[in-house]
Amino acid sequence: MVVVLVLLSLFLVVAAIGAFFWAVNNKQFDDLDSPAYSILEDDETDHSTTSRK
Repeated sequence: MVVVLVLLSLFLVVAAIGAFFWAVNNKQFDDLDSPAYSILEDDETDHSTTSRK
């Protein structure tokens, strides 16, 4: 039983490392700050033409 758990844990570690390197290679960690600041920017829409009732 211990051998199965060790093999399973080794498989999970290899899968986690593989997922990390896949994310790095696919540029998932390139820019982490810009999406956080995008919520603070104003919209570029023109609200003067919308009709209010």
